[in-house]
Amino acid sequence: MNQKPNQSAWAWVPSLYFAQGLPYVLVITVSTIIYKNLGLSNADITFYTGWLYLPWVIKPFWSPFVDHLRTKRFWVVTTQLLMGVLMAAAGLSLPGPDFLRWSLIIFWLIAFSSATHDIAADGFYMLGLNDHQQSFFVGIRNTFWRIAAIAGQGGLVYLSGLLMNRDVAVKKAWMIILVGTGLVYFGIAVYHKFIMPRPGSDPEQRITNAKEAIISYFKTFVSFFRRKNIVVFMLFILLYRLGESQLTKLAAPFLLDSREAGGLALSNEQVGWAYGTVGMLGLVAGGILGGFAAAKHGLKFWIWPMALAMKLPDLAYVYMAHFQPENIYLIQSLIAVEQFGYGFGFTAFMLYLIYFVQGENRTSHYAFATGLMALGMMVPGMLSGWIQEMLNYGNFFIWVFACTIPGLLLLPFLKIDRKFGKK
Repeated sequence: MNQKPNQSAWAWVPSLYFAQGLPYVLVITVSTIIYKNLGLSNADITFYTGWLYLPWVIKPFWSPFVDHLRTKRFWVVTTQLLMGVLMAAAGLSLPGPDFLRWSLIIFWLIAFSSATHDIAADGFYMLGLNDHQQSFFVGIRNTFWRIAAIAGQGGLVYLSGLLMNRDVAVKKAWMIILVGTGLVYFGIAVYHKFIMPRPGSDPEQRITNAKEAIISYFKTFVSFFRRKNIVVFMLFILLYRLGESQLTKLAAPFLLDSREAGGLALSNEQVGWAYGTVGMLGLVAGGILGGFAAAKHGLKFWIWPMALAMKLPDLAYVYMAHFQPENIYLIQSLIAVEQFGYGFGFTAFMLYLIYFVQGENRTSHYAFATGLMALGMMVPGMLSGWIQEMLNYGNFFIWVFACTIPGLLLLPFLKIDRKFGKK
């Protein structure tokens, strides 16, 4: 490896994972707020935006080509440039009469590019850092991914509220925001073009003929399902985030909905600040602490405390849905506690994915794992709006908390080396 990982990684790990997080948050979370502002029902919002998970679900099918064609660095920069253009295009689609169809198509293209970017970025991360450095920087990468979330569901949503309060129409406000975001993101891509290192572990690769490509593809795909303990792993990936998959989709609509509908009747600015800023700062703090903790004592030591820290704070939404507090500081505090616990606990989940795919074809296998993760988020998320409308918000969040239990029941069956992640 022709770089000094600890020194140079600070120049690219933070910005790389900010660039990974922003399109995901824009497509999965901010889009739900945009469509809520435009008057769609919760059932329609979760169904339509739920389909936007699909590229992350099916990305394993093209991950071997990313793994065996060109370099991970090439794919990172190329997809970032493309996403910058598409973000601006999404904004320009909103003023049109058929905005729903065209914006969904463009959001889907962003999702496809983002899923491809994830394959390359995660592969570059694993190739450029050793095991201990991966444990150390997992908190940093998660932190900057979450900073992207703050910028997206905090900053962009807050800005939309400011524009609307100045009598800017909803569609025009979001058009301005998305075009501006696309320009900034394009600038990040240019930065990475010149700053990201060229490690010797990321060589230029080419497939010379179709037969070689097909054989390489199927060998990589089959080898994933031959891994030891693959059944327990797949169940864990699909079920561990079952509660979160539904809470994430309905958190913002719950905060925005009227009190008569069971929500908290917050404005866009209040949601951007409470959920997207204060909450995300709690999540960032939890992610940093989780990374440091895992690097000190290892994944095996922390997996139970982290899992409980991720699940139990979901009760904050049960409380808010039943008592509908009006004190904005109390609401912010409850969201911050829930997000802090999630940030701390999610560290264990991501480290387990990295641990499980160690060895040959780990870039493709990590993509398979995150594709399963996306499937576990997509299907329950698509149904969450229908479930909420059937149950109401109070019972819905009780249901969400119940959905956290299956993931906990699988923890005793995970096989983890006690030394993994420790210095």
